[in-house]
Parts: sequence; C-alpha cells; structure tokens
Amino acid sequence: MTKSPYERLRALGLPLLEPAAPVGTYVPFKLSGNMLYLSGQGPRQADGRLMTGKVGRDLDVAQAYEHARLTGLNLLGVAHKALGDLGRVVQVVKLFGMVNATADFRDHPAVINGCSDLLATIFGETGQHARSAVGMGSLPGNISVEIEAIFEITKAGT
Repeated sequence: MTKSPYERLRALGLPLLEPAAPVGTYVPFKLSGNMLYLSGQGPRQADGRLMTGKVGRDLDVAQAYEHARLTGLNLLGVAHKALGDLGRVVQVVKLFGMVNATADFRDHPAVINGCSDLLATIFGETGQHARSAVGMGSLPGNISVEIEAIFEITKAGT
C-alpha cells in the first residue's frame, strides 16, 4: 500500500508547519481550476524564526540545502492549508528557487535540491518537477532561500 504524504512526513520525523501570515499585500496561495500556486516561502522554523544569511559567505552549500528543505516544509504547510489534504496533489509541476548568494557563488541547483529532494520523498514520482534555481543579490529579511511552487491538484471531494 502506498503511504500518504502525511505518513511519509511522520516516518521522517518532520512536522507539518503552520503557515506564516503574509508580510505584504498578497495571499499565500491561489487556487485556479486544478492548479495551486504557492507564494514564495522562506526557511521559517516552527517557532517562527527565519534562517538568514548569504550563501557563499555566511552559509555553505550543505547549510543552505537544509534551509531549502525547511522551505519545502513551509510550502507543504501552505499547500495543506489551501487543500485540506495533501493527498489532493496530483503532481508537483514547478519550483522557482531563489538563493541569496554572493556574486561568485555557482552552485544554486545544489541548494534548491533541498526542497526538490524533500518533495520527491514526500510525493514519490509525482513530486518530480520542472525547476529554476537562481541567485539573488538579496532576499527579504536576509533569508537565505525563497521558493515558489505550482501543484496540479484534484478537485475537492474527488
């Protein structure tokens, strides 16, 4: 029997994080037809503390990978709030990953793999997705990573 996303999270000892309130004039998610668009999330811990720093100066790739993984958990929290059930995810369509990095940093994909690997583990084959991984000169609040996501979903009750 296939495990649910929640069972996979529990097996990994990972919590489903409560979404943070938006800090600007936007909504954390938008449903349109069978698509769920998630606003950019950052590496926010369960206690609300944001993980900050510039990759290539303050953080190495391994630390930033963990920040991207944490960002993935935050994306899952928003998706759960939007859908009520992560079992409604048909597939992860696309991620847009932004890395707060020094100008000479070159390993952005390895950082965003933290989120990609998490989603592939939680959703299996349907977690495989298209993706962009780019460097930014800065991100809000000096967070290390920000990631947006697009999911294809089933309609409620189907």
